Amino acid sequence: MADRKTGLVVSAHSADFVWRAGGAIALYASRGWDMHVVCLSFGERGESAKLWRQPGMTLEQVKAARRAEAQQAADVLGAASVHFFDVGDYPMRVPDEALFELADLYRRIRPEFVLSHSLEDPYNFDHPLATRVAQEARVIAQAHGHRPEVPVLGAPPVFLFEPHQPEQCQWKPQVLLDIDMAWDSKRKAFELMAAQEHLWDYYTRVALQRGVQATRNSGRKIVYAEAYQRVFPQVTGELS
Repeated sequence: MADRKTGLVVSAHSADFVWRAGGAIALYASRGWDMHVVCLSFGERGESAKLWRQPGMTLEQVKAARRAEAQQAADVLGAASVHFFDVGDYPMRVPDEALFELADLYRRIRPEFVLSHSLEDPYNFDHPLATRVAQEARVIAQAHGHRPEVPVLGAPPVFLFEPHQPEQCQWKPQVLLDIDMAWDSKRKAFELMAAQEHLWDYYTRVALQRGVQATRNSGRKIVYAEAYQRVFPQVTGELS
């Protein structure tokens, strides 16, 4: 439907959006939004150790397994679409063609907000690269000289979801999102990511900890929350 609001999640690898933004995806999908996910990579080299331990495993088999997991998880979360760019990982290299494809997606879906990774991550260079690409594509989509026959993008806010080790990534939790209504879907999506089963309980603990902080900062009882950092200033007519 043309009048449905949209959101965009740019994920470096095929599981990142589940751990870090699955609650936001499921929450907004339940509100009638069309939530779109971009996976730049399948995480076939750096985040698929469990698959590589299987005898005779090949790169294409790993990619296929990761794609299937991500698609199933996106379906559980209620995402409207998931796009796989397959630009590789360890190392990830994003060609101009993929950058323009993402810019065109911005203009087509016109997101109200964008979610992506922290701006720094000394443990995984693919993560900040994904955010750089997400922001560069956003700028291109705002440029009047890029495909002038298509209306330019406005200025959707960009939120950075929580990295695995925030202190080392210079990341701060500035927004705490109550995901209690979406938690069951997020946990179900976790359990579809079989290649990284060791992270299921870790990200459950993260959600509980952020829930405690959200309760303390709101006066509301919140069990599960996701945390985000803003890139741009919030523009508002009132302070509340």
